[in-house]
Formats: sequence, C-alpha cells, structure tokens
Amino acid sequence: MGYEIGRFEGEVDEELICPICSGVLEDPLQATQCEHAFCSTCIHDWMNRQPTCPIDRGPLLRKNLKPVPRILRNLLSRLKLSCNNAEFGCTAIVKLDSLQSHLQECEFNPKKPILCDRGCGLTMPKDELGDHNCVRELRAVVLQQQSKISSLQTEVSDLKMQHAESKRELQMLKENLRVSRHSGTHSPEAGSSTETEEIRRWIGTLQPCRVTRWGGMISTPDTVLQTVIKRALIDIGCPSSIVSELMENSHERRWPPGLGTLEARQLNRRLYENYVCKRITGRQAVVVMACENLHMAEEMIMEPGLVMIFAHGVE
Repeated sequence: MGYEIGRFEGEVDEELICPICSGVLEDPLQATQCEHAFCSTCIHDWMNRQPTCPIDRGPLLRKNLKPVPRILRNLLSRLKLSCNNAEFGCTAIVKLDSLQSHLQECEFNPKKPILCDRGCGLTMPKDELGDHNCVRELRAVVLQQQSKISSLQTEVSDLKMQHAESKRELQMLKENLRVSRHSGTHSPEAGSSTETEEIRRWIGTLQPCRVTRWGGMISTPDTVLQTVIKRALIDIGCPSSIVSELMENSHERRWPPGLGTLEARQLNRRLYENYVCKRITGRQAVVVMACENLHMAEEMIMEPGLVMIFAHGVE
C-alpha cells in the first residue's frame, strides 16, 4: 500500500503514483513487458486474484516483476512528506528516503521502545507505559523464566537418563568383551552371563567402606605389597577371571586419566567421595568396581574396576 498523497509537499508526478492504490509508490516493482510500476504489496495482492497487468490487462507473472529503475527511485527519494506520527504532534517534514530512520528516533512515535523508570527496568512501547504495572509485568517475566527453567530441567533430566542408559549398555559390552578375552573366544555369549553374575554376587558379599584419608593413597605399590593384596582378594572369593586385571589396575600407570598423575588426583580429589568402595577384608585397601560406579565420569573409572591401597584411613 502506497503513501497518502496528502502527506507530501507540492505536486507529485503521475509516474510516481501507484495505479492500484492511488498512493505514492512504496517499495515499487515494475513489470518487465509493459514497464508499469506498482507498490510491491499492491501488485502481489492483485496477482493473487488474477495474473494480469492492472493497466493493459496483458499476462503478467511474478517472475516478470523487478525493482524500478534507479532514476525512478531517485525521484521518489527526493520527495518530502510529513511524519507518520503527525497526528501525535510531530511536525517534521523529511525526505522519503530518510523516513524510516526518522521514525526510529521520533519522540512522538507511540511504539518507540522506552525503559520503565518506575523501578522494574523493563522495555515497552511508549503507548503502553500508562497502563504498565511493574509488579504485574515482573510477575509475568518470572513465570516465563520459571516455565523455561522447568522445561530445561526436564530436558536435562531426559539427557541424564539417556546418558545413564548408554553407560549401562557400554558397561555390558565391556564386560562381554572382557569375558570373551579371558575365555579365549570372541563370542560375547560364551559364558558371559554366568561370569558376570559370578562377579556381581562376589561384589554383593563385600562390605561397603569409607575412606577418610584419601591423602594416604599408595599410587605406586611395590611387588611385595601387590602380592599381599592379591592374596587377600583371592581369600575373599574374588573370581579368578578378574584377580590379575584388578591388581594390574592397582598402580597409577594403569589408572584412568582422572587418577593417572599427582596433578590429576589433586584436581579431582573432591570427586573421590562419590566413589562406591568395597573393603578388601583385613587390609587397608578397597575395590572400586566399574559396575557400581556408573555415575562416575569415564576418566575416573576403568574396567573391571580399580584396587586402591592406602597407608591408613579405610573404615
């Protein structure tokens, strides 16, 4: 829809008038065949009803519409007209090509965004300030934020469940691979279920414990100490298929990235309390089995589990 002619200073050339709305051309387009010009909105609305030129009734397709020549655009840009907000008190007369920039800054624009100076600091159109209630609007904002937070919490919860399920599936695959490796076959089904159940039953017989002095951890036990702890594992019924692997995992050279160096252990020390530990009876040592620590990050646990030996502090 074009600009009202009454808003312009002086006479407006007939070539700058839209033949559909009889207003001054707004965002004009030209038909390539006949070179007639129309407002963009006007000609598109017209063609929704009939694909012809409104003046000569010749056939017209949307692909045959193009921007008007530069000379016509220059003539339009030089026209001067009153501000859209004249009815609200604006007396400015501006060039057509400067109208949009003026409207953004016009103090009489009822839709100009302004900040509330009553305390809430919200931004709103100028004409809504009179009915604005800070408490009501802030309450609405809080409700929107709460709804968004609730939605994000639900999404995070779903992602955590998916992650936990993926970790459980990965744990089962790792256990099957480990059993296959020890049984000398590459078939995951070969004895895996029986051996897995044996390991879980053994874990169930162990006494949960608490480490009170993680600083007493011996990260590089010598061969004699490892032999003593290995004998203790056998004495408490540790399945033979994992005894050697657990003992290999008692030295920092085999530990996961989160435990493998002194710096890493110091950085992750606050996470130790999250371990599920089972005591190796009669010794200052614990087993931290992967199947009981699925909640731990991958860099803090390894298959089938860890043996941690301490100078003191296991209760």
